[in-house]
Amino acid sequence: MKTTHYKEARKRPVNLTLNEDLVVQVRALTDNLSGVVESLLSDYVEHERRQRIAKAKTVEATISTWNDFNDKQGSFADEYSPL
Repeated sequence: MKTTHYKEARKRPVNLTLNEDLVVQVRALTDNLSGVVESLLSDYVEHERRQRIAKAKTVEATISTWNDFNDKQGSFADEYSPL
């Protein structure tokens, strides 16, 4: 996935609570736990960003479709309006 964060931003320590067994297993696979977590966080952020954009586009398309229908057919409420 394409990263959308500034890779040269300064790094700072944070506290995480992680499953001890997972930490032991990942340490056997890599010496750079921070790098792995940072990569996973970057992927998560990009995935969520894309999901939100897709949802917003779906909402906009739905609103547009409904407005087009309303312009052509009128509102369902028009039949029942006491005005």
